[in-house]
Amino acid sequence: MDREERLRTWERRVDPYLLAASLLFLTAYAVRVLMPGLSPGWLELWAAVTVVSWAVFVAEYLARLAFSPDRRHFVRTRWLDLVVTVLPLLRPLRLVELHDRMRRNRSRPRLALEARVMAYTGLASLLLGFAAALAVLHDERHAPGSHIRTLGDAAWWAVSALTTTGYGDVVPVTARGRFLASGLMCVGVGLVGAVVGSFSSWLVRRFRQEGEG
Repeated sequence: MDREERLRTWERRVDPYLLAASLLFLTAYAVRVLMPGLSPGWLELWAAVTVVSWAVFVAEYLARLAFSPDRRHFVRTRWLDLVVTVLPLLRPLRLVELHDRMRRNRSRPRLALEARVMAYTGLASLLLGFAAALAVLHDERHAPGSHIRTLGDAAWWAVSALTTTGYGDVVPVTARGRFLASGLMCVGVGLVGAVVGSFSSWLVRRFRQEGEG
């Protein structure tokens, strides 16, 4: 078995475990942000879960790098994998890549391409928005002059940032919060564009089929 085949086999086998580790990481982070009043023992436990989950991401990335036949090409073309390894809160973006990999492994997918793109992109947007809301709440909750004090405030801000609406009623005031807002707006343009583009493609195809019928 050559390196390329070993890499594909490895990715196929670890994908379910990576998904579980991602959900566990997000759960541990959410508990630490939303329940700061937990006892020190529980907080340490969830902190350990966060570190262990992160270690799994790093180990898995290094394993794929080792299996890759051309490591420079792997790093250059799979840059998203490196980004979500360094910044685990961005791991929902890998849902799109995971969907594409699963689609290649199926000879006859059940859903139309446009529906699959919209479903996976929508799920990635939902998880990414939740992760961003947690991160900005963690930084903004006790900042002087901040309007983001609750999860509801943070969720409303995340929706505004993801959709690039920018009402301006709830905005981050810390440097890290503004950095998160900038990144989320940039990502939101791509995610929303993918959903709108897929839906438009589906409409055009349906109208063409009705016209030909």
